[in-house]
Amino acid sequence: MDGLQADLVRLAAIPSVAFPGHPPEPVREAHDLVAALLRDAGVPVVERLDLPDTAPVVYAEVPPPEPDAPTVLLYGHYDVQPAGDPALWRSPPFEPTPVPGGLRARGIADDKANLIAYVGMLRLYGGRPPVGVKLVVEGQEEYGSAFAGYPPADPQRFACDAVVIADVGGLRPGTPTLTTGLRGTAEVVVEVRTLAEPLHSGEFGGAAPDALLVLLHALSTLHDANGDVAVPGLRREPWQEQEAGCTEEEFRDLAAVHDGLPLPGTGTLGERLWSGPAVTVVGLDAPAVDHASSSVVPYARARLDLRFHPQQDPVEAQDALVRHLRAQRPFGIALTVVPGAAGPGFEARTGGPAYRAALTALKEAWGTAASPVASGGSMPLVRALAAAAPQAELLLFGAQDSMCKAHAPNERVLLSELRSTVVAMAAFVREYAADYRAGGLGPAGRGGSGG
Repeated sequence: MDGLQADLVRLAAIPSVAFPGHPPEPVREAHDLVAALLRDAGVPVVERLDLPDTAPVVYAEVPPPEPDAPTVLLYGHYDVQPAGDPALWRSPPFEPTPVPGGLRARGIADDKANLIAYVGMLRLYGGRPPVGVKLVVEGQEEYGSAFAGYPPADPQRFACDAVVIADVGGLRPGTPTLTTGLRGTAEVVVEVRTLAEPLHSGEFGGAAPDALLVLLHALSTLHDANGDVAVPGLRREPWQEQEAGCTEEEFRDLAAVHDGLPLPGTGTLGERLWSGPAVTVVGLDAPAVDHASSSVVPYARARLDLRFHPQQDPVEAQDALVRHLRAQRPFGIALTVVPGAAGPGFEARTGGPAYRAALTALKEAWGTAASPVASGGSMPLVRALAAAAPQAELLLFGAQDSMCKAHAPNERVLLSELRSTVVAMAAFVREYAADYRAGGLGPAGRGGSGG
């Protein structure tokens, strides 16, 4: 752990932000360090994969130790979110700083600790684990890149029997968690134009159409009186698994909900967070209160973020929201509705040898049974990997936890979670290799595990 912690500090100190306006040199530096760590861990094949319009990808391979051993593909990313306002950080975002039980830095949880967990597993086996290993570590996941659609175009490179995506974590520290579903995502922008320019509210208010009021009336139709999404055509189903011990009180603490406020919506938290839709107003163009004049507003615009059931088609879900908004006529005024980007969700197959091995490994590492959950987040690459290796089982677990403040100021990782993730990775490949051999399953590319 001392060595892994030191390497994590080295990696987290690199400001590998792949967003426009940020220097490219740190991104390349992080790529090179990840490649060097893999070589030092005994990985015999470490390559740089250069694709158009994206940061370089680390691609590495460890051959299977024997012909009937399975191959596991490990995915992660070395780029990070921008740090944001440095005044909101308790320490410089790219100076890894000790905190109780862990370390604080931008990207240290998302996703650099998980990369170090892969390195730790390889070191434990001296670079020769009981399975074949392929590692894919990209450098532009946070901003988005062409790599998200690349794997199906090169299926042989990504052929495997199981995929581990360590870009997630536990419900809470000390709780092993296996993510089995991801909601899909879509963006929609809605705008209203009613006047050529602002008008004096005393002289024109009451008859001149107020664009902001029109927009607010339209947005109010997205939810019913209970706070449930009221858009026809969006899929919602009961969450089939247990609530994984996440009570409403725990959720209130996690979300820092103000005392006395109810949580919107009905049904279980699983339905509201994972197997049902959510529509959020993430941006609003309107006059600022501090500088507002007494005028009728001529123009208003909102950006909506839609999250939908893991199995719903993204075009179908986005079209349902667009259709609902275009049907609105507040005060007889139509809205302009423009669909943006959309991406599918994902629902993993369960019950196969990799899934069984993961449950055993997570329990061994954390000392308690794993909780199956879904996530409201989306990962476009998950679908691409599933398309490239359609017979492979996909597993999502890692060293993050719900309190790590990923994408927020003062991001941190707990060293206990990192250690447990290393143990889980090592136990997983051991259990998977044994279960795979016992089942007489064929190697990757010749039948696969199927699940």
